[in-house]
Amino acid sequence: MFKKGEYVVHGRSGVCIVENITTTDMSEDKDQKYYVLVPVKTPESKIFFPVDNDRIVLRPILTKNEARKVLRDMKKVEPVFIANDRQREVVYKEAIASCDCLKLAEIIKTLQVRSKEREKQGKRNTFVDDRYLKEAKDFLNHEFSIALEIDLDKIEDYIIERIK
Repeated sequence: MFKKGEYVVHGRSGVCIVENITTTDMSEDKDQKYYVLVPVKTPESKIFFPVDNDRIVLRPILTKNEARKVLRDMKKVEPVFIANDRQREVVYKEAIASCDCLKLAEIIKTLQVRSKEREKQGKRNTFVDDRYLKEAKDFLNHEFSIALEIDLDKIEDYIIERIK
């Protein structure tokens, strides 16, 4: 069980702070405990997440050492190529929902390569590609920023430098 004040990674909202652990009268089970999560990227919102929920990933944020190991492992990540647009979007959604940093890096690399290929063809990025690239970067950057204690506006350059 997470504690109040801890950072966690939520499968749909990214990095959040556990603001509280409470019960609520929204549930039929009055003894059901909920985490009250505040997403780092949208601090004005709150998520009431059942403590015993196992359908959506909720995991501790990486430690500094874990983040450094993931950065080393990111060097080996290769882009994936899926021709079918719908199937590709499913893969993007699954990667983001998994909260797995290496899968997020894979999606980012895939979308960056895809963007360059489309640019060579005189095409713009698709809305779907842009949306998932932004979401994957946001999730990864927020977690690494907190884990490595580096300002959010400097973390992307730090990651790029480390994986070259």
